[in-house]
Amino acid sequence: LHEPYRRQRQMCIRDSPDPSEREAFPVKMRFYYNLLYRIVWPFFCLVHPIRSIGRENIPEGGAVFCANHSALADPLMVCFAATLRWHIRPMAKIELSRVPLVGWLLGKAGVIYVDRGHADVKAVKEALTCLKAGGKMLVFPEGTRVHDGEDVSAKGGAALFATRTGVPIIPVYVSRKKYWFRRSPVIIGKPITPKIAGRKATSEELEKIMNDVMEQIYRLGESA
Repeated sequence: LHEPYRRQRQMCIRDSPDPSEREAFPVKMRFYYNLLYRIVWPFFCLVHPIRSIGRENIPEGGAVFCANHSALADPLMVCFAATLRWHIRPMAKIELSRVPLVGWLLGKAGVIYVDRGHADVKAVKEALTCLKAGGKMLVFPEGTRVHDGEDVSAKGGAALFATRTGVPIIPVYVSRKKYWFRRSPVIIGKPITPKIAGRKATSEELEKIMNDVMEQIYRLGESA
């Protein structure tokens, strides 16, 4: 067997799901998540194997994963780096839900679709409910794919989720270079607990939190 494939296969077999996330990930949702994971992962791991670094930094209970975004494969890379030990609910643009069959399956597997053109109250409520129940979410704060040389300001949504629910933010760096048939690093940093002065974060506080998070994400990339 391809060495990275064999190593990650052993990791998946060894790991068991986090019991703290059962309420956030109902049985049916977990079934579709595991099904898609096991269908996609073997092929993906052969052509784009992953080197997961810092997986021990993932805490029990709720958390918001924040990652840089440069390619369509990034959500898969983060979920595969965490393995089936941790079920992660990515947030994705609502247009993806309209892709026949794929959009339906991803929704069943836990993807939270967001209408970025409007204040999507339904998506925000679903995200907060997930985190309060001990689930884990994946957010790309820049809101779009960002390539070398581009400068995009981070949105404050992830910081809002974390401060409203009291969960930490997990910075994740996903390699911008996706290598064929050799491992691309996904680096999981130490949890960040956002600090705010009052009961609710101000827009300035959310902006500062996310600037600090993005700085930490790209600092992780420098060590790759």
